[in-house]
Amino acid sequence: ALLQSLRISSPLPPSSSSHLHRSFQGMIAAVHSSSASSFNGRSLSLQLVSLCKDRRIRKSVALRVTMVKPTIQFIQGIDEQTVPDVRLTKSRDGTNGMAIFNFSEPSVFDSSSVLGDITGFYMIDDEGTLQSVDVSAKYVNGKPAGIEAKYIMRNTRDWDRFMRFMERYADANGLSFVKK
Repeated sequence: ALLQSLRISSPLPPSSSSHLHRSFQGMIAAVHSSSASSFNGRSLSLQLVSLCKDRRIRKSVALRVTMVKPTIQFIQGIDEQTVPDVRLTKSRDGTNGMAIFNFSEPSVFDSSSVLGDITGFYMIDDEGTLQSVDVSAKYVNGKPAGIEAKYIMRNTRDWDRFMRFMERYADANGLSFVKK
């Protein structure tokens, strides 16, 4: 998952035998490298408190998780500003499906000459990144006019994960679902 910031703080020194401190110590190292990224999400802070048997010693561990704003990118690190039209197909047995994204005049065309070529289709949220390389540009009179990207879901787990992303993306961008 894309946890951009995870900070654990404890009033007890690291050498103490605190079970909570030891259990989070490995997580700090795992996500420390991503904590300096340029990211504009929401923070969620949780505080875990446990009392020892003698009730005078209080152990406290604070966990801070930064929630990623759901976004779509064609060039990694550059968010696409254009909201797409999305069509979904699903097999009769519900085991697989495809999402087809159509972007009219996407903002990536403005920045691709400066930042580089389109490298794929990336859907990013707080669970991680869904990606596809099935991306095609549409041209009108020799000028780029749109992009079509396809994301294939091969099983129900992929379908459920995609739907969680789309729910977050729809909430963040004011989209709604219309069944035809």
